[in-house]
Amino acid sequence: MDYKTICGIIASLIGTGCFIPYIKDIYKKKTKPHIYTWLIWTILQVTGVIAMLKNGAGIGVLALGTGSVLCAYTCILSIKYGTKNITKFDSLCLIGALASIVVYILMKDPLLAIILISAIDFVGFLPTLRKAYIEPYSETITMFAFFSLSGVFTMLALHSYSVVTALYPLTLIGINVIATTVLWWRRRKIPNPL
Repeated sequence: MDYKTICGIIASLIGTGCFIPYIKDIYKKKTKPHIYTWLIWTILQVTGVIAMLKNGAGIGVLALGTGSVLCAYTCILSIKYGTKNITKFDSLCLIGALASIVVYILMKDPLLAIILISAIDFVGFLPTLRKAYIEPYSETITMFAFFSLSGVFTMLALHSYSVVTALYPLTLIGINVIATTVLWWRRRKIPNPL
């Protein structure tokens, strides 16, 4: 087994492992996922995986492909267990994500698609970031921390490095570092309500 394959498998294992405590916390009603964020992430990850595969990412998409399935599962769970605090801003983020997919389908430009996917993924993260800032105990901090690590292994697993193959995983690393930092910082400021 070569180095890229090993990194792809490690990224997938870490990424999958991140969901276990998160999903447990959802069932325990400790974590309340934001349905719009998880719907946006599902749509964008599937689109990102397709664009990256078509442009030579290779095994580097393994963790993102697995993540797509787990994002979809989390989105389904958020229907019953998620936050009901949905704002106009959250709705605008969802509309923006859906519009980017339409643009990608019509233009069929992988570079533009990855730029849009990365930008909209960040915008799709904003409802969860807003919620995490206000309710820092409503998210599982370890998930975001380990997703950052999974993203590093995803980068190492890429077979080819270009804007099309690397921008999206780098965006995901950034999002997860921001989430981890905000949750950690806000938990230091606000006592746990439980």
